[in-house]
Amino acid sequence: MDKRSSEEISAQNSLRPESEVAKDRSSYIRLVDEGFIAGQRIAKISVITLISIGIVELLMGHISGSVVATADGVDSMSDAMISFIVLIGLRFARRPADRKFQFGYHKVETFAALIAAIGMIVIGSFIVYHSYEGFIHPEEIKQPLLTMVVLAIAGGISLHRAFQMRSIANKYHLLSLKTDAKNSIKDGSASVLGFLSVFIATQFGFLQADAIGGMIIAGFIFSVAYVSLKQSSLILVDAWHNPISVDYIKKLLEEKIEVGVNVRSIKLRQTGIVSRAEIHVEIDGNKPLTEVEMLMQNTEKVIKSNIPNMGVVVVVPHAKYK
Repeated sequence: MDKRSSEEISAQNSLRPESEVAKDRSSYIRLVDEGFIAGQRIAKISVITLISIGIVELLMGHISGSVVATADGVDSMSDAMISFIVLIGLRFARRPADRKFQFGYHKVETFAALIAAIGMIVIGSFIVYHSYEGFIHPEEIKQPLLTMVVLAIAGGISLHRAFQMRSIANKYHLLSLKTDAKNSIKDGSASVLGFLSVFIATQFGFLQADAIGGMIIAGFIFSVAYVSLKQSSLILVDAWHNPISVDYIKKLLEEKIEVGVNVRSIKLRQTGIVSRAEIHVEIDGNKPLTEVEMLMQNTEKVIKSNIPNMGVVVVVPHAKYK
C-alpha cells in the first residue's frame, strides 16, 4: 500500500466507531482462514490433475520418442509434487500456536514455497540434460499428430487450473500458492511450447526443435524458481519487503496516541500471511502502571485497526524521566 492510500485508510478508520473496526478485524481473521481452506482445495485439484497429465505425457513421450513431450511429462509430475508440498504447507500453517511453535505455524507456508522452488531447480536441471542429449542426437518423432493433440489438451487444462489458482493466491496473499500458480502457468505454457516444437520438428524437418523446446521449458522453470527462492528466503530471514513503511506507522502513532509519548523504534517482520510489529515507545516514567497499560492497548488498537494484516503487535514501553 502506498503512502497516499495508507493515509486515506487511516483517516477513514479514525472516523469509524470502534465496533466497526473490531468487526473488520474479525472479518480479516475469517478471510485468512478461508484463504487457507480455498488454497488447500485448489492444491488438491492441482495434484490430481498434474499427475494425470504427467502420466499421459510421459507415455506419449515414450511412444513418440519426443524429447519435449517427455520433458513436459517430467515437468507435470514435478509440479504435482510441488503442489503436494504446498498443500502440506497450507495444512500446517493453519495450526494454532503450541508449546513447540509458540509463534504459530505461519512460516511453514513460506518454507513450503522455498522447498518447492528448490525442487523446481533440480527438475529443470534434469530436463536441460535430457534436452541436450536430444539436441546432439536428434531422432524422428513418431505419432506427431497424436503427440501434438496430447500437448495441446494438456496445455489448455493446465492453464485453466493455473489461472484459478492464481486468482485464489492473489486474493488471500498466499506466497506458496502464488509460487505454485506461477509454476502451473509455466507448465501450461510449456505444453503449448511443446506443441509448437513438435509441429516445427515434424512439418519443417528441423528435428532439433524438439530438444530446443525442452531447454526453453527448463528456462521457464529456472525463472519461476529464482523469484520464489528470493521471496521465500527474504521472509524466512525476517527481511521486510511489505509496501507498508515504518515511516507510515510512526506517523500514524504520532497522530493517534497521546502527546508526550515518543516512538523510539519500529521493527516489522512477516510470518507467512501474517505480519508482526514490535513498537518501542518512550513514556513518562512517573505515569501509573494502569495508564501505561492503557497506552499500550491503544497503540496496539491503532495499528491493527489501520493495518488489518498486522496479526501481532508488541508494544515495549521505556521510562523517560524529566
